[in-house]
Amino acid sequence: MPWPLYMPTAALTFAVAVGASAASPALGAEPGRQTLDETFAPYAELLDRHLFEKALPNGGLVSAFDYQAALDHPETEALLQEQDQLLALFDRASLDERQRAVAFWLNAYNYFMLAHILSNPRNGELVGSVRDYGHLFNPYRVFSQNHFDIGGRKFSLSEIENEILLGDDYRALGWKDARVHFAVNCASVGCPPLRTELYRPDNVDALLAENTRRALRTPRHFELRGDTLYLTELFDWYEEHFVAEQGSVKAWLRAHGEDAVVEAVDRARRIRHTAYDWQLNRPENFPEFSD
Repeated sequence: MPWPLYMPTAALTFAVAVGASAASPALGAEPGRQTLDETFAPYAELLDRHLFEKALPNGGLVSAFDYQAALDHPETEALLQEQDQLLALFDRASLDERQRAVAFWLNAYNYFMLAHILSNPRNGELVGSVRDYGHLFNPYRVFSQNHFDIGGRKFSLSEIENEILLGDDYRALGWKDARVHFAVNCASVGCPPLRTELYRPDNVDALLAENTRRALRTPRHFELRGDTLYLTELFDWYEEHFVAEQGSVKAWLRAHGEDAVVEAVDRARRIRHTAYDWQLNRPENFPEFSD
């Protein structure tokens, strides 16, 4: 996820981007042969129990995670510990094809963001925003910290998003995809929706397309007012990624949005960006869940 005061400072090598070998496989599986369903089974259980998706009348989608219910559940701590162990033992060398690699890193990013919030309350209470883990000079510090163990190597959320999924090595392989911006979830109201379904090799492209299409049907990400198009700040922070794929932000929106989006883009005379909502993505912070 983006953050205005932090940018990545070094590109990862090809070995890290595709995956350097770890010491051991996931629990009980043959080295490099575990499926993503096996690797992310505890995370999938957390999503099934505590994540709520809501379809909007116009085809949009929002989702919210009930962090308090997860904290109160007697099995949550064990699920987090099991998931952390599975990822610490994961063989990154098995990420040798695009769909598996992209799906893995999307799940890893989204799990680690969620787990960090559940494991790091402030004075016994949930944080109100991921910015609460930062400070005055870097409120988005959580994204740059190397807290997250995959195959015996500590990663930051920034590395996963900006230096792997959207980095130069994946670009060279033809794996870089700006739709990733609509799949990684920074546990904030302004983010595209977190999904109850894991990303897998056989569904990752369909979910990337669906997430993008449905996020663009919500006013947090896309809204035409008069002749002004209001877009999520993702299109400001990462404009170069969208332009690189389609030549312009408008062209990218036409390529990935539904007919109503295309019509709105064609009518727009100017673009503005909607301030990102960094409130924690709890149900009570979404008007859609109060209906």
